[in-house]
Amino acid sequence: MLNTSLAPSSATPTATPASGHAEGVTNEEFRAAMSRLAAGVVLVTAQEPPLDPDDPLAPGGEDVGMTATAFVSVSLDPPLALVSLREGSRMDDLLAEQPLWAVSVLAESQRHIAGRFAMKGRISDRLLFEDIPYVRGEVSGAPLVGGALATLELRTEQRVTAGDHTLVVGRVLTARVPSADGGPLTYFKGRYRQLG
Repeated sequence: MLNTSLAPSSATPTATPASGHAEGVTNEEFRAAMSRLAAGVVLVTAQEPPLDPDDPLAPGGEDVGMTATAFVSVSLDPPLALVSLREGSRMDDLLAEQPLWAVSVLAESQRHIAGRFAMKGRISDRLLFEDIPYVRGEVSGAPLVGGALATLELRTEQRVTAGDHTLVVGRVLTARVPSADGGPLTYFKGRYRQLG
């Protein structure tokens, strides 16, 4: 016969693991578990506003780009998508003041672009865009990468603080499929991968 009594266990779980999370999961455990979730890779881009919008001779703002895997569709009606940004990152700060942004869904042949825009302590974004073919979005003015599997332009509708990240929900203003060739660039177990 099975004992189904609810007698207290003699083993007492530790209240707080070494990481300091009361929930009982360490940063390493969480990262390891989430690394098993394959994700598509996108380049999020936006253009800084001009330094002086009232002066037509003032220099324009710089293009900014960031590699992301946390980009998902949210709603079909209205068309909404969401990107998760590290709080206080350059892109997070920019999208707090610039409501228009864009996303290029990277193809498997564009691993070099993903790596370039994911570097920590990287050089100026102007130099990162220098030899990458792109066009400017008709609505956002942000770079849309040539050869991407799809491109979207968005306008921020909502910003939600979630732990150490900001969830930016944007209304999709344009959605194009400029390239039907090749497979998607994916990220799995800490590395860029190809399907197949």
